[in-house]
Amino acid sequence: MSAVGALVLTGCGQAGQGGGSASGEGPVELTMWTHSAGNPAELEVYEQIIDDFNASQDEYEVVEESFPQGAYNDAIVAAAAADDLPCLLDMDGPIVPNWAWAGYIQPLGLPQEITDSLLPTAVGTYQDEIYSAGYWDAALAIFARESVLKANDIRIPTTDEPWTLEEFDATLATLKAAGYDTPLDLGAEDAGEWWPYAYSPMLQSAGGDLIDRDTMLSADGTLNGPEAVEYFTWFQEAFEQGYTSNAGTVGNEEFNADEVALSYTGVWNALDSLDTVGDDLLILPPPDFGTGPRIGGGSWQWGISSSCDSPEGARAYLEFSFQDKYITAFSDKQVVIPATEGAVEASQHFGPEGDLRPFVELSQEFALLRPQTPAYPVISSTFAKAGQDIMNGADVQSTLDGAVAEIDANIQSNDGYGF
Repeated sequence: MSAVGALVLTGCGQAGQGGGSASGEGPVELTMWTHSAGNPAELEVYEQIIDDFNASQDEYEVVEESFPQGAYNDAIVAAAAADDLPCLLDMDGPIVPNWAWAGYIQPLGLPQEITDSLLPTAVGTYQDEIYSAGYWDAALAIFARESVLKANDIRIPTTDEPWTLEEFDATLATLKAAGYDTPLDLGAEDAGEWWPYAYSPMLQSAGGDLIDRDTMLSADGTLNGPEAVEYFTWFQEAFEQGYTSNAGTVGNEEFNADEVALSYTGVWNALDSLDTVGDDLLILPPPDFGTGPRIGGGSWQWGISSSCDSPEGARAYLEFSFQDKYITAFSDKQVVIPATEGAVEASQHFGPEGDLRPFVELSQEFALLRPQTPAYPVISSTFAKAGQDIMNGADVQSTLDGAVAEIDANIQSNDGYGF
């Protein structure tokens, strides 16, 4: 492993505990780490799955340990360095190729009928091989009040007919003239992975991208080409013209308080807005910047460590866990989009009559995975810094050229990461 090593997208700490191993005469112990400490709703479902699996057979026993999300990835890196990874581990979707390249995880090996049944954005791959799978995904949308759009004679967009960029600009101008000092909350006060998750889909909608996905060897021409420059010029001008700002709070408070008319936000904020806004809430697609709307895809997924002593037991547990009843439980308790059609239909919020059904359609129609390359952590942090600099007034072309140079240098120093 060279320059980049195995990278992380968020912070993390704690020592490892090794893979599955036999303990005396009893069942083989399968150690399992999650990032879910502090999320009791998620942990409740995991504990149910583990209890059910352990009771269903006597060959394996899953033993779970949960970490705070902010301490998790560092714990994985430290355990890998000590050759002490757990058998089962979860990971944020975009990090999967890096961990596969680094040798942390092995090909997943689940039956194809399971992985084929999942949303494409709930499956993690590297070099066309599946290394992870997840029970859910999230999605972004634009929240609006129907009454506000109608009062200002603004067309309500649909997945079939989203706003064009020209319509979106006109909408922002109309709403600003109607009295909203800052009509749009883009969430720019947030940091870290939010930036590529939220804003690279707009770049992709404009015809640019984070990297040339055909080769995964360079960002030149995709992150700094004419389409990217045009998109980031729009992005910068949206702040300069007061259509949006980075002065709000992380979350959706300004929209709920009717201080902004539109909010670019995620499914995780939807129930609060429904409680506040009620039937007036619209969940709308993002605008079309030129090649069709896009939103980010890929959330937390599960894999098997390369050092697991009992990979067949880990696969047995994962195969057991991908039942619709468990995926539905994750959805109902966490407000996330179920990864299987059966769980979607059974879910409280995302079924045919569910109050959050639009998110299913947005995910199915517009979700795009972040590039499945081990270089992604460097791409992510470089993109975020470039976007923030541009927001703050930096020259668009030279900033993007600098980002491309940094990304390409990292890829070259790691011999193309296997591509």
